[in-house]
This record gives sequence, C-alpha cells and structure tokens, in this order.
Amino acid sequence: MSASPLILELGTGALMLLVFLVGLFGPTRDRRLAGVVATAGVFVLGALAMVLAPSGAALNGMFVQDGLAVFIKRVFFTATFIGLLASLGSPQFARRNTEYHLLILTSLLGMLTLASSRDVIVLFLAFEVMSIPLYVLAGFAKRAPEALEASLKFFLVGSVSSAVMLYGLSFVYGATGSTRLAVIAKAPADPWLTLGLLAALTGVAFKIAAFPFHMWVPDTYEAASTPFVAWLSVAPKAAGFVALFRIYFEGAGDRAGVWGPAAAALATATMLAGNLMALPQKNAKRLLAYSGVAQIGYMLVGIAAASASGTAMVLFYLVAYVFGNMGAFLVVEAVARSEKSESTTAFRGLAQRSPLLALAMLLFLLSLGGIPFVAGFWAKLYVFWAAAERGLYWLVLVGAILTVVALFYYLVIAKSMYIETSARTDAVKVAPALAVSLALCVLGIIVLGVYPKPVVMAALRVAAPLF
Repeated sequence: MSASPLILELGTGALMLLVFLVGLFGPTRDRRLAGVVATAGVFVLGALAMVLAPSGAALNGMFVQDGLAVFIKRVFFTATFIGLLASLGSPQFARRNTEYHLLILTSLLGMLTLASSRDVIVLFLAFEVMSIPLYVLAGFAKRAPEALEASLKFFLVGSVSSAVMLYGLSFVYGATGSTRLAVIAKAPADPWLTLGLLAALTGVAFKIAAFPFHMWVPDTYEAASTPFVAWLSVAPKAAGFVALFRIYFEGAGDRAGVWGPAAAALATATMLAGNLMALPQKNAKRLLAYSGVAQIGYMLVGIAAASASGTAMVLFYLVAYVFGNMGAFLVVEAVARSEKSESTTAFRGLAQRSPLLALAMLLFLLSLGGIPFVAGFWAKLYVFWAAAERGLYWLVLVGAILTVVALFYYLVIAKSMYIETSARTDAVKVAPALAVSLALCVLGIIVLGVYPKPVVMAALRVAAPLF
C-alpha cells in the first residue's frame, strides 16, 4: 500500500487529539475509556503500518519513509500496543488515565519521526519529543519517593546526554556545512567531524542504555510502573539503534567501517557489565534491567560488524527482544499484583500454582538466554554470525562466554518457579488484558523461533540500501 510519507505521524497526532477529547469530555465514571481508545487507535495504526509500502521523501528530503523506517515503525507499534493493552485496568493509571496515554503517544510520535529523519536537526528534535515524556512517565507514581528519585535521575542524566549530543552535532555542522545526512556522508574526513560524531555517540548510547551510560536504568525500571517499563525497555532502545544506523552508517557513507572498533569496545563493556551486575540481583525488575543492558551489548556486536548483514541481524534481534523482554516484565507484573512483591522469591512454586504463567516466563527467559529454539536463539546466532563474517572472532567468543554467564541468573528464576515450593497454593490471577498481552508475546517468540526466515529476509532487504 502506497501513501503519504507522513501518514503514520499524522494518524498518531490525530489519535492524540482524540484521546485528549475523550479524556476531557468522556464519562468521568469510566476513566479507562481514554486508554481503550488509545489502545484501539494504536492497533489500527499498527495494522496500517503492516501493509504500508515505502513511499519516498517529504519535507524537502529531511523526512523519508524508506524500508528501514517502515520496518522499525512496525516494531514501535507492536511494542506500544502490547504495553498499552497490558496497562488497561491497572489501578496505577486509574486517576490519570488520559495523561498517561497522551504521554505514551507523544513519545511514540517522537520515535516515528526519528525513524524517518535524514537531517540531524530533525533527528535531535525527534529524540527530545521521544525522551521528555519518558522522564514524566518514570515518576508517574508521584506519591512514591523512589519513583520521583528515579525520574529525577533519569531527567538529569538524559538532559546532560542531550546537551553533549547537540554539542557534538554542532561540530558535525561546522565541519560539513550541512545538517543533511546525504551531504555529511560525502564530506571529506575531518578531525572536527570525528569529534562531533563521538560526542553525538554519547547521547545515543544513553538512549540505548549502553555501558557506562546505563546508570539510570536499574532505579528507573524498579520504581516505575511495570507495564510502562516493559515498553520503555524495548521501544526507545529500538529508536536509539535506528539513530545509530542513520548517523553512523547512512551518514558516514564509505567510512561506515571506521566505527566498527568503537562499537566493538562498547559492545564488550556493555555485555560484561550488564551480565556481571545482574548476577547478585534479588529484585526481578532490577535483574531484568541489567539483563537489558547486556542485551544491548549483544546488539552492538551487530553494529560492530558495520555491514548490511550485521544491521539486518540487529533489526531481527530487536523484533525478538520486543516479545521476550516485554513478556518477562509482564509476568513480573502479574506475579507482583498477586504477591505484592517484585522479588525473585515471589516466583517460588509458580509452576504448581499457575503452570501456564510459569511456562510463559520460562519461554521468555530461554529466549533472552539464547536457548534453542525460541526467537532469542536465532537473534544471538545471527548477530554473532554477522560479526564472524567480518573477522571479529574475539568479540563472538566474548559474547558466547557471557551468554553462558547470563543463563545463571535466568535459571535462578526458573529454579524458583519449578523446584522451590510456596506456602500459597492458589493460582495467580491474571487480568484479561494482561493475559492477552502475555499470549501475544509467547506467540511472537514461538513463531520467530520456529520460522524466523520472513523477518530475517525483510530485515536484510531494508538494511542493504544503507551500504
């Protein structure tokens, strides 16, 4: 289906207006209506994105609806739909339902714009439109002191990283005389250009939570509401990786391979730090937070390959990560609602009490750990394969060893579910909307685990033009 390059962005803007009007004039007795409208609207826009074809450029070439943009926008809508569906009926959003969904949609609009940006000014502004609502959402439970502290830390570190990124992009403009990625790609090598791109990399590394720019992650994930954290852990990260593709591959032209060693060093540090810091965690959300840092490290292995294959495999990894990581967080939410605890000990005896919920969590953990034959296995295998094709055998070895390390803390939760016993014997009650979200995540990792070829081939098609 061919349409205006701005159709998804305009549709999201219209949905935001509709949600605002529903919240303003809708029935006060049912505050969930705004959430239902937002979730249904995202589903419709996501369905549109699934049939949308690349449709060229807009805004004098600063905005493009190419294959990469369409692919990643499908990921954004999928993650947002699952996250919004899981939050329906949650008591955490009952009083300010409209505000919550408007902030989510605003951030989504920033992500959609970022994915299509071919100008560093548009890209930076889209980053900020995406990020500012996240700072507010992190402290949405404003009566909880830990939520306010986490939100403030998130905001301060994010503001500094944005300032450094903007400062770096100013050097890029000074060295090339343009903010257009197409012009920057053809500019001759210049020390100021390199310095500017290194500074900009700091800002992007914060968005994807690469080490050592991950310091906001554990506190924010632990304090914020879990359905929001499930979405936060995947969608903004995907946007950050698209920014890497745009700036350091598309904007680097023939010099894209120059960034391979920097990405390899960042990948090694991120994998090592994330896995080691996850080992002693007793809170399930903090454990998954550090696990997420490690997962970013594995994706950076694909960036280090600096090739079409590596980029495509990162895109596939992002798709698998949406289902595996969001699913794990949503199981934590289901257990926490029942046990009033997010500790790993809250999972004791879950297999006896709720075998389907325990099986779902086991599948998510196996996917994150890269065990055959679920989605995460192919994601890691393909990323390592792309790195090996470029001769980065040492990086593949480091990644493989740390994948084994990660299995330890994933299996701690599995052991608690299947071997340890609980004093309670009643089943964990799962809200219908949350159950549907979990079912979608399970379906995603199983289908991608059994038959990953269509998504892999689609990722290869959209990554090839970057090189």
